[in-house]
Amino acid sequence: MAQAAARQREEVMRGVILPGNRTVEFKEFPVPQPQHGQVLVKIMASAICGSDIRAIYRAHIGEGAERYIPGMIAGHEPCGQIAAVGPGCQALKVGDRVSVYHISGCGVCDDCRHGYQISCTSPVRAAYGWQRHGGHAPWMLADERDCIPLPASLSYVDGAMCACGVGTAWESLTRIGVNGGDALLVTGLGPVGMGVAMLGKALGANKVIGTEMSAVRRKLALDLGLVDEALEVDDRTLARIKDLTRGRGCEASIDCSGTAGGRLLALQATRQWGRCAFVGEGGKIEFDVSPLLIHPQITLFGSWVTSLKHMSDLLDRLDRWGLHPEKICTTRLPLSEAARGYKMADQGEAAKVCFVFDGGV
Repeated sequence: MAQAAARQREEVMRGVILPGNRTVEFKEFPVPQPQHGQVLVKIMASAICGSDIRAIYRAHIGEGAERYIPGMIAGHEPCGQIAAVGPGCQALKVGDRVSVYHISGCGVCDDCRHGYQISCTSPVRAAYGWQRHGGHAPWMLADERDCIPLPASLSYVDGAMCACGVGTAWESLTRIGVNGGDALLVTGLGPVGMGVAMLGKALGANKVIGTEMSAVRRKLALDLGLVDEALEVDDRTLARIKDLTRGRGCEASIDCSGTAGGRLLALQATRQWGRCAFVGEGGKIEFDVSPLLIHPQITLFGSWVTSLKHMSDLLDRLDRWGLHPEKICTTRLPLSEAARGYKMADQGEAAKVCFVFDGGV
């Protein structure tokens, strides 16, 4: 009875589904009831990720982990407040603020035991917003183990940003060990790239250089103080990076563009014995392996999203550092304007779009 009163909710909710062909539709769903080990999350903020645009909104091109089940509520960057808990829940209680790790794995494979549910290969693995209902609705059902407490100093938009994009940025930085001895190159200053830049500075990178085709995003990254240099992408970009690093290149580089050109530039601009990570999804690349990778003895990493533990670490560090990823979010809209939000994200009119619900500021 107490939980039912605390929820103060209706029995039916409207959620956003993505039929493809750059369209957005609303559909009515029953408000879910938490079962064993599950919690009901009152969504306060739910952001759009670039992978939503690439693999669902434009067309349903995703396969395997990126397969979208038609009719599923979209949104895999959710953050909110616990409204009800099912039997068997051990840690969370009504009223707790949480960010939701957007993959629910089997829980028993090696990857899940290490917190990398993103890499779970079990048939029961399911992503919120893809194969399970996501955050583009007032209420979302989640497994308790997928929810990470949100520190009081962080906003719900901060938490939504960390659920995928900024979590992905953090994972790549920790994977290659960025520190105060590094000049850091970020190719692609979309939301993930800006997150890499922001967190790279917090980790002590002595110079952060970004490259980006969009003049709007270059200006935003500079205005927000995320990068020391924001370079246009042209045939002089590599030479400019070398000039800024005494001809040696950067000790660490991370490609967030997902383009062949961005990945190639990241490798070319990495100094001898440096580290490079590929984070941007999709596309292909071809390069001469010996002169670009083997001879300069560069270590190349692939980095995919993050782990439960590292996402928890990220929220803790943001709290301690007083950092707020929400400053990268240039557009906040009510869910009723979902079509406009997806169009803006698709056309690159906003660095990041987040749907904010009542009380979700």
